[in-house]
Amino acid sequence: MAIAAGSHGIDFQTTIHRNCSAAQLIDEAIKRGEGRLASNGALCCLTGDRTGRSPKDKFLEDTPGIHDNIDWGAVNQPISPEHFAALEERARAHLDSCKDLFRFDGYCGADPRHRLKVSVVTQMAWHNLFAKTLFIESDPSEHDGWDPDWIVLNACDLQLEDPAAYGLTSSIGIIQSLEQKKVIIVGTQYAGEMKKSIFFAMNYDMPDVDVFPMHCSANVAADDPSNVALFFGLSGTGKTTLSADPDRPLIGDDEHGWSDDGVFNFEGGCYAKCIKLSQEGEPQIWDAIRFGSVLENVPLDSSTREPDYDSSHYTENTRVTYPVDFIPGAVIPSTGAHPKNVIFLAADAFGVLPPVAKLSPEQAMYYFINGYTSKLAGTEAGVTEPTPNFSPCFGGPFLPRPPMVYAQWLARRIEEHGANVWLLNTGWTGGSYGEGHRFELAYTRAFVTAILNGSLAKGDFQQEPAFGLSVPVDVAGVPSDLLLPRGTWSDQSAYDEKAGKLAELFRQNDAKYDISDEVRAAGPSS
Repeated sequence: MAIAAGSHGIDFQTTIHRNCSAAQLIDEAIKRGEGRLASNGALCCLTGDRTGRSPKDKFLEDTPGIHDNIDWGAVNQPISPEHFAALEERARAHLDSCKDLFRFDGYCGADPRHRLKVSVVTQMAWHNLFAKTLFIESDPSEHDGWDPDWIVLNACDLQLEDPAAYGLTSSIGIIQSLEQKKVIIVGTQYAGEMKKSIFFAMNYDMPDVDVFPMHCSANVAADDPSNVALFFGLSGTGKTTLSADPDRPLIGDDEHGWSDDGVFNFEGGCYAKCIKLSQEGEPQIWDAIRFGSVLENVPLDSSTREPDYDSSHYTENTRVTYPVDFIPGAVIPSTGAHPKNVIFLAADAFGVLPPVAKLSPEQAMYYFINGYTSKLAGTEAGVTEPTPNFSPCFGGPFLPRPPMVYAQWLARRIEEHGANVWLLNTGWTGGSYGEGHRFELAYTRAFVTAILNGSLAKGDFQQEPAFGLSVPVDVAGVPSDLLLPRGTWSDQSAYDEKAGKLAELFRQNDAKYDISDEVRAAGPSS
């Protein structure tokens, strides 16, 4: 539907196609040469030079109203109000020079008490389909007089010849104002910047209304609505894969809030990695890739248009986005009870963490504030192989406030509702990256099953010496010799060396935080 623009701060002279259907956006994208239909019906698009997020090019407007609330540094880089205004003006001029634009009006947050109204304006049809897929759609009756809480302006094709004049360090800029409630994107076609900018907004806004914002997926037992589980982890650690379970309806795959009433999804869709995707290994995700979904940077066969999920020709960070209701039995609206189990996912490239461990309250606080994983290839520009990484609260790139704010929220919610907390290693065993191998998905699923059906918490545990973690003695469906990692290495002295190195890295990282002696003592013992 084409309309004249001009409402509530989204003012353009050119025509805007507003709240189009998926079919209309797909048709427009194909006409414009933005993408091709794959054989399974998904729209397949390329994101150009940037096939992952550009964290070094993200800036936050520094104003007196928010300055003291922000954890300034490499993640939250300041930009002056003058530079913000200048770049916004340049982006608006660029968008007005386009023949026409696309606008999506919807929500972030499945709980009506806490959701934010979001308007996304894009020059590319497929970017608007991305927004339509990942945010929660509004009812047409709401569109007249729509007054958004947040505005995203995506001028992806604007190339700045003089980035320093706008306070930027490259021709790419993702700038955000927490006071003006605006996001401006220039110079990158990677669609994930839109999604993560609004998650960043929720991470700032939600604590003020007593909601704990979380970078996690969530699902619930089909026969027990009180049996909710959360999966925390950075990109590539398994949040989407492990929460897509045919026996447990999906609440959401990436971003949630935990309020006094329970958990709720921030999004209306899923954004899954699909490198090495198979129908056998991840049938729910496989079946969700159909008309209305978007494939990013997945090569297509030139004659059959079959997606090649095994190929990393463009990037390891191949992606698919689809509405949450493409997953059979997904919970709509996407809300749930207070979680019984909280699982921290770590893809350990050192190969020294146990595959599963039950955490004490102090260990839960420790491993949450440190947020260890390995940054996997392709999720950010310049990352080509797994790199040990500490990301506070398993979401450091998306946290405007100091990490301890979120860690204290976790401790409060766990204590209030008696949730069990687990550390699950989806990374390497039998050696480090390049020597060992990743845990089989079947084994990881067996751990998750035992956690969620309650059997693992009732079993016997042994202490793993290097990190002082409580490891189960046996788990159904998993060889017992995998449970203590030192025994999986052919050279156990090499294991000791690597475990000591990782423990040292933990200690260097935990020194950044003002945590209690009890929490600090819950860290690695070697």
